[in-house]
Amino acid sequence: MSGRADGHIYAMSAPLLFIPGLTCTAEILVPHLVALWAEAPVMVASPRRGRSMAEIARHILADAPPRFALAGFSMGGYLSFEILRQAPERVERLALIDTQARADTAEATERRRAGMALAQAGKFGLAIASSFPNAVHPDHQNDESLRALHTRMALAIGPDTYRDQQEAIIGRSDSRDLLPTIGVPTTVLVGEGDLLTPPALSREMADAIPHARLQIIAGAGHMALAETPMPVQAALVDWLRA
Repeated sequence: MSGRADGHIYAMSAPLLFIPGLTCTAEILVPHLVALWAEAPVMVASPRRGRSMAEIARHILADAPPRFALAGFSMGGYLSFEILRQAPERVERLALIDTQARADTAEATERRRAGMALAQAGKFGLAIASSFPNAVHPDHQNDESLRALHTRMALAIGPDTYRDQQEAIIGRSDSRDLLPTIGVPTTVLVGEGDLLTPPALSREMADAIPHARLQIIAGAGHMALAETPMPVQAALVDWLRA
């Protein structure tokens, strides 16, 4: 047992395992760490080993606690589904953040291949810069602090890992058949202006997962974690306490 500063006594939650998205580092979670750490120990996975979802998930599981609350952002959501395939008994609760259960469309794959070609040609910076407008709410496309975060994380990941991650995303399975089998407390979060994984895709997941809760974050796009941290943080704290 443990307690908070307000004197409330509660059973310590299982550790929180957070999986970042494509070209994201742990920095995407920085605004939330203090609040989340008050609820559970926090571990940020490194999805940088492997070229398939199955392989990356195996590496993450090898480093993960025996049981954990699992939160996946974007590509992290795709990896969360793979973890549920490989080790469902280790997941105590699930948060899916700005992600989807569907496989890649032909259009999305073509866009990814174009970015990979730029990275291969030594134009990684251009690939990242061109992806930023779709990564945020239309109202935030001129936000230089968000652009700097987006660029900084990508440069820390580097072009080789970027290509590996894109390859894994392109080859991922459709996970819609998995959704009805998820039996843990689940929250689905999405920015109302997410251009990459629109709210309709989150509603699809929430409708298919038994008793899942859908929360649409006003004023946020795909990078809701950084664009509107307070409502996202409140939703994640509620999820951990549920």
